[in-house]
Amino acid sequence: MDTRSLLQRISEFMAVFFERLSDLFVPSDGGISMIIVRPAKPTDSGAWLQLRCGLWPDGSEAQHREDIDRFFAGDAGEPRAILLAENGAGCPVGFAELSIRAYAEGCDSDRVAYLEGWFVAPTARGSGVGRALLAAAEEWGRAQGCREFASDVQSDNEASAAAHRALGFVEVGLVRCFRKDL
Repeated sequence: MDTRSLLQRISEFMAVFFERLSDLFVPSDGGISMIIVRPAKPTDSGAWLQLRCGLWPDGSEAQHREDIDRFFAGDAGEPRAILLAENGAGCPVGFAELSIRAYAEGCDSDRVAYLEGWFVAPTARGSGVGRALLAAAEEWGRAQGCREFASDVQSDNEASAAAHRALGFVEVGLVRCFRKDL
C-alpha cells in the first residue's frame, strides 16, 4: 500500500473514531460549553500555526509552517496525528501532536503513544480543553495498539508538570540534554 493510500485510510478511520468525542461536554465558567476534539484538516493550517507558535515561540513561523505543510503532504514521519480542540463557537483553542516511540523514559513497552506537543490557548485554560485533548489522545494511543502513554516537559515548566500530574501522568525522571558542534 502506498503512503497516500495509507494516510487516506488512517484519516478515514480517525474521522469515524473521533466522531464520538464530538459530544463531549465539560463545565466552563458556570455554564456548559461544548468542546469538540477532532483530527486536524488542511484547512486548519492557520489555526494550528498560531497555536504551535504559542507553544514553541522560539521556533520560527516559517519552520512551523514547513512542518505543518510536510504533515499534510504526508511527508512527515512525526507527528503521526494532530488533534485540534474547538470551543462551542467552532474556534480552535488547543491542539495535541502525537507520535509513537519505540522508547520513552520510564515505560516498559516498545510501542509508546507519545504526546509531542500539547497546548491550550491562555483564554481557554481551566475550562477542560486540556483534559478533552488528553482523553482523545489516550483513545488514539489505544487505537494504535499502545499500552502506555508518555510525555515530557521542560524542567522549569511547573505549570505543564502540574497539568500532566493532574491528568494522571506520573513523573519518572528528569533528563538533562547536552550537545556540541563537531
